[in-house]
Amino acid sequence: MTYSAIEKLLGAQAESLLGFSNPKISQSQLHLPSMETVNSVFTASDRSKSVLRNLQRLYGSGRLANTGYVSILPVDQGIEHTAMASFSANAEYFDPENIITLALEGGCNAVASTYGVLAMMSRKYAHKIPFIVKINHNELLTYPTTHDQVLFSTVDQAAQMGAAGVGATIYFGSPESSRQIVEISQQFARAHELGLFTVLWCYVRNPGFSTQKANYEVADDLTAQANHLGVTIGADLIKQKQPELSGGFRAIKFAKWDDAMYDRLTSEHPIDQTRLQVAHCYMGRVGLINSGGASGENDLQQAVVTAVINKRAGGAGLISGRKAFQKPLKEGIDILHAIQDVYLEKKVTVA
Repeated sequence: MTYSAIEKLLGAQAESLLGFSNPKISQSQLHLPSMETVNSVFTASDRSKSVLRNLQRLYGSGRLANTGYVSILPVDQGIEHTAMASFSANAEYFDPENIITLALEGGCNAVASTYGVLAMMSRKYAHKIPFIVKINHNELLTYPTTHDQVLFSTVDQAAQMGAAGVGATIYFGSPESSRQIVEISQQFARAHELGLFTVLWCYVRNPGFSTQKANYEVADDLTAQANHLGVTIGADLIKQKQPELSGGFRAIKFAKWDDAMYDRLTSEHPIDQTRLQVAHCYMGRVGLINSGGASGENDLQQAVVTAVINKRAGGAGLISGRKAFQKPLKEGIDILHAIQDVYLEKKVTVA
């Protein structure tokens, strides 16, 4: 996809997104994605040579190989959103092999899925594309519905199948978050012992964060703080929803805030809001990958918008699932390639 094609897809948003040039947090303060990301960032850390090797494998795979950017296909929705609801559009994705095929043909750096999906195909594919085993889930069969992440597998199982990394979710702000933080901190420590990198889904969950005006679970400040907690427990990549608004702490009168911090560090512009998330990931030392969101109308356009915002904010890529696997194979591949093209296009620069 050419720069002009990206401009066309952005439509009325093109000027605002591609022309934005006055971020509140300067680019010069960031550690930006590059072909030297593992060497320039992680060799200064406590990560072992085995972790570095697996991180380098991640950054060296797929169409974005050796750019510092990643495109990951995540398919854990069979547990998180129920399998029938997730795969009704394409029943072939009940078969784990088709999930991995989409990631391979889509040019992804890695595929992230449940222990069951990846274990079923590990002997055939674990050496062909980096596996990220999602070790905990929020399942929807408990009645009445609860919202909690519980362990479904272990880091040792992921290592035994030949996975390169593990992923987990913490619902920061939820009543269960303290237990989840302890659980996943221990699991991530074990992952690093075994040479696996770690990816944390840093989601904000609490009914008290919603008001009549808006849902501040997707505010820049709350999500950014979740990121900061995530990097604190040893995540090597942070997955986060892209912000939809600002000023969550101020609106719900929660935690620590003052007007000056909003004036200095963020604005109403989505690139500023996403940069706040990047800043909370140790100024980009830990890569921020934004989620692609639900499938719906204009998925190709929405995916490109999300990718442009993430890249220009200093993020490290996208982790997009439903927009791809809820489409026919070719259309899903086209969406994944369009996302990757944004990161390959040198004219789309960091603001």
